[in-house]
Amino acid sequence: MMSTTPFRMREIIDLRAVATPLTIGVLLGCITAIAASALKYPLWIQATCVLAGVLPAYGMHALRILKTYGWWWALLSVLVAAQGFHGIEHIVQWIQYHILRWPFFKSSGIISAANAEWVHFGWNWIVLIIMSILVKGGLRNRYAWLMLAWTIAHTAEHTYLMMRYLQALSELAALGVPNVSAQGLPGFFGRDGWLATSDVTRSSFVCRLPGFTTAVRLDVHFWWNIGETGLLMLATAYELRLRRGAIAAHAPTHVAMRQAAERV
Repeated sequence: MMSTTPFRMREIIDLRAVATPLTIGVLLGCITAIAASALKYPLWIQATCVLAGVLPAYGMHALRILKTYGWWWALLSVLVAAQGFHGIEHIVQWIQYHILRWPFFKSSGIISAANAEWVHFGWNWIVLIIMSILVKGGLRNRYAWLMLAWTIAHTAEHTYLMMRYLQALSELAALGVPNVSAQGLPGFFGRDGWLATSDVTRSSFVCRLPGFTTAVRLDVHFWWNIGETGLLMLATAYELRLRRGAIAAHAPTHVAMRQAAERV
C-alpha cells in the first residue's frame, strides 16, 4: 500500500533508514580506495571505490521510496540524486581549471574516466528520457517545462558533439592515426563552436557574443549542467509544494467524511 503522507524533498537524500548498509559500504569503499592508492591506481579509481560503496545503500533507499510512494517518486528521487552528483562533477572540474589552475586535459572532475564523449552523450539522452517520463506522469509546473526545454537543448548539443566526434575519428583513421583521441571538440557554443564559426553567423554580432562564442568547453558544459541541476531542483520543490497544498485543501473533506462514517 502506498503512503498517504506527502512526499518531502528531504526524502530524496534522507538515508537514515539505510544507515547500517551505508556505513558498511562507505567503510568498505574507503578501505578499497586506500588499497588502490597503495597500488598506485589513479585518483578516479579511488573515488569510484568510495562511490561504489555508497550505491548499494542508495539503491535500497530508492526501493524503499518505490514501495512507500510509488515508481514516479522513486524515479524522480534517483534523477535528482544522480543529476546532483553530476552537477558536483562539473563544479569540481571548474575548480580544478579556474582555481587550482590545472591544465584543461587534467580538469576532469572526480571520476575522470567518465569525462568521455560517449558517456556525456548517453547520460544526457537518459536524463531526457527520464524527464519526459516524469513530465508525462505529472511533473508539469513552470520549472519542469523549463527543465525539459533545457534538457532537450543540452541533449541536442551532445548529439552534435557525438556526430563531430565520430566524424573526427573517421577522418583520423583515414589518415592512418586511429589511436588518437578526438575528445574535447567544441559544440554549438563556446570558443570555435558552431555559433562562432558558422557561415550563417559569421557576418553577424552573434559570432561575437561574449561567453556564448568565447568560453572554453569546460565552462560551456559547467553552465549547461548547473542550469539543468538548478531547474530540476526548482521543479521538484515547486511540485512538492503544489501537491502538499492540494492534500491540505482536501484534508477537511476527508475528515468530515470519516466523522460521518463513524457516526453511522
